[in-house]
Amino acid sequence: MNYICVKFLKSNIEEKNEILAATLSYAGFEGFEETENDILAYIPQKDYKPNQLLSVLNSIAHQLENTMSVELIIDRNWNELWESNYPPVFVDRRCYIYAPFHKKMPEAEYQILIKPKMSFGTAHHETTSQILQLMLDDDFHGKRVLDMGCGTGVLSILASMKGAQNIDAIDNDEWAFRNTLENIALNNITNINAITGDVAVLKTNKIYDIIFANINKNILLRDMSTYVVVLKQDGNIYFSGFYETDFNEIRKKAQSLGLEYQRHLTKNKWIASVFNLNLV
Repeated sequence: MNYICVKFLKSNIEEKNEILAATLSYAGFEGFEETENDILAYIPQKDYKPNQLLSVLNSIAHQLENTMSVELIIDRNWNELWESNYPPVFVDRRCYIYAPFHKKMPEAEYQILIKPKMSFGTAHHETTSQILQLMLDDDFHGKRVLDMGCGTGVLSILASMKGAQNIDAIDNDEWAFRNTLENIALNNITNINAITGDVAVLKTNKIYDIIFANINKNILLRDMSTYVVVLKQDGNIYFSGFYETDFNEIRKKAQSLGLEYQRHLTKNKWIASVFNLNLV
């Protein structure tokens, strides 16, 4: 899948940067990256509508520091780029995520080999690393797991290593689907079923004990009711992919559907949270 990258000059006022990211999220942008001087926002090329973006940005024109630039990111293998600037990740000093060009760490409780490509979920982003951290203290033995927006498949792989019975890993990006299959094989995992699609592929007669939904605020709010339909009573769901400033909205929607807040982590204003389904 090709992506559009829109670059904005970063403001010295953090609140302006947060407003910009939130506004772009409403406009359908799925991923964000901050460099020293810029904010980069990513959206699938098929979803990019220049006139709509300009209309949205016009509402916050006073928050922008400079004009934007737009770049087409062609779907390709990103290994060469990643290898030049891709350190391994050690989550809570228990879960080691590394690439084929890194050294192994046999002493780590969990070692996950991820071949980095154009898929979200390499554990470098705060949302993924925080879900991994939350998972480390939870029981997955014999659980049925759904991983929505699986990216590289890293969450599914850890769930399998922690004893999950079976996992459905779903992503609407063909590249992520292929990368998940590759990473499943690299880690010798046999109980993950990778699927291309979105909530439309879920079967309401298949119930899960645990669900991961590391996507973005708009999709979470849109699809949360469907997640609840396929979540077992007293099952847990992990939400991430949004800022702290969006948490109240996520929590309010979750509670309206019978999901009770359990706990959360925050890092660099990103949040990962756990809710439990209690319909009694």
